Amino acid sequence: MCGRARCTLAPQQIAQACGVVSNASNPTLQLDRYRPSYNVAPGAYLPVVAAGKDKESSAVIHCMKWGLVPSFTKKTEKPDHFRMFNARSESVKEKASFRRLMPKNRCLVAVEGFYEWKKDGSKKQPYYIHFKDHRPLVFAALYDSWENSEGDTLYTFTILTTRCSSSLQWLHDRMPVILAGKGSIDIWLDNSMSNPETLLGPYEDSDLVWYPVTPAIGKTTFNGPECIKEIQLKPSGENPISKFFTKKEDDKYRSQPGCSNPFKESLPTELKEEEAGAKESEEFTGEECLSSDVTMSLNNEPVDTDVPHIKQDFEETATGSELKTEKMSNNFVCLPVKNEDLSGSKREFEETVTDSGQTTAKMSNFNSNTVKKGRSHKNSGDKQATLLSYFGKS
Repeated sequence: MCGRARCTLAPQQIAQACGVVSNASNPTLQLDRYRPSYNVAPGAYLPVVAAGKDKESSAVIHCMKWGLVPSFTKKTEKPDHFRMFNARSESVKEKASFRRLMPKNRCLVAVEGFYEWKKDGSKKQPYYIHFKDHRPLVFAALYDSWENSEGDTLYTFTILTTRCSSSLQWLHDRMPVILAGKGSIDIWLDNSMSNPETLLGPYEDSDLVWYPVTPAIGKTTFNGPECIKEIQLKPSGENPISKFFTKKEDDKYRSQPGCSNPFKESLPTELKEEEAGAKESEEFTGEECLSSDVTMSLNNEPVDTDVPHIKQDFEETATGSELKTEKMSNNFVCLPVKNEDLSGSKREFEETVTDSGQTTAKMSNFNSNTVKKGRSHKNSGDKQATLLSYFGKS
């Protein structure tokens, strides 16, 4: 168990749950320290029913702190109630802190329910576990007393745990030892019983139920009826993979070279007309295909661009014997050119002159190796519209 419980019972209800008739003959100790709580944590005071020192002695209802402080702890040491708020029943006779308590220092702790956390990766979801008919759960426990340097005596207890029941193995591997029925309770409180370990198994009855509660229960300051309010868990398949895929207006053009990061604006007017059948050739401004990774000039040289709107003035004109570069009057965007685009096909540049007198380059089939050497081969029969011819018209 993870060390949280709900106990809003009155001391008389606790005594009744433990099979003790509350009357004047039953001594009560320090009950004024008890504070009912929906979120009890180690270090808090709870009423505990302890066995009498002999058969003639009545059971004692004593308010003790949750979290055992062994009697041999140094008087100057500050008590840490989170160190031993639980004790494993399988090894209780092996540990010095618990072995000496088994014969005469057995006690009972009654609560309305307890909390357990289910781990799911880095997340933890708490559950509230209780009886279906809401009767109190009675835990097997051990207590001890310790005296500090000022002479004050502190009584503390620890709750015994065991392996988890078959119905709760999905939640945790441990659970508190729940004593079922008056017979088990009487045996645990009877100090004459020399072998009470037979009671320390998991509770397997079907009347133990549970439901998820708010993760805020993890804070010790969180208290009130909200602690036990059932919550609805989100289904595990709430985010289907289909939500990660959305249809975008420009998806058709993502396959164009250099278009790994296209702009989100609407498509150019020329493309809209093309889709309507107004034009047979594909013409677009090139701005939609400006790559965010690297921009290359037509001669395959890197262009230093930090922002996508930077433009460069240049023109490549292929002559019969050499390739020269001239400056154009109009700016245009440099499109990315991949090495495999040049090496895998034969293209050729052809000079054309627009009505405005601007010189542009019309691209036909040519060999990339020839262009690098300054040679080109014109193909006058190739009339296909190209990117550069479009730029000259803009």
